[in-house]
Amino acid sequence: MPMIECKKLDGTTKMVHKKDLILRPSAYAIIMRDANILLLRLRHTGKYHLPGGGVHIGERIKDTLKREVGEETGLEIDVGTFTHFEEIFFYFDPSEKAYHGLFFYYICSPKSSHLLEDDQVDDFAAEKPRWVEIDSLHPSDFQINGDAILEICNKAVNA
Repeated sequence: MPMIECKKLDGTTKMVHKKDLILRPSAYAIIMRDANILLLRLRHTGKYHLPGGGVHIGERIKDTLKREVGEETGLEIDVGTFTHFEEIFFYFDPSEKAYHGLFFYYICSPKSSHLLEDDQVDDFAAEKPRWVEIDSLHPSDFQINGDAILEICNKAVNA
């Protein structure tokens, strides 16, 4: 049986049987305001990640982004340009499940400005929505894809 190397939350890897992988298409919003980006903390590691999440069967990616951003941050958004794609094999330790992740990244604009209070965030993994100064961030501050996220932000800010 073929084995696939999956990245765990702590950055180590775990070998998983190919048959045990769950296909997970996901959409993530890069929402910037001035020189800040909207980020959340992953409850299990404290590292930053973007608002977004898994696409439900029959749900359009733009609808996924609006739903996930609303649940995690309280913001309404306009979904803009597709900007990046990543394919990632990861193991989510809290659920003991392995995923073949297809991550789609979009530049989005906020239509509202009031963020949810921390206790209002409706998500198992995400918490603490905050505007964070882009220049204060390092790729290692992110759970995944910090290099790509910061490159996208810097291009947008300097455009």
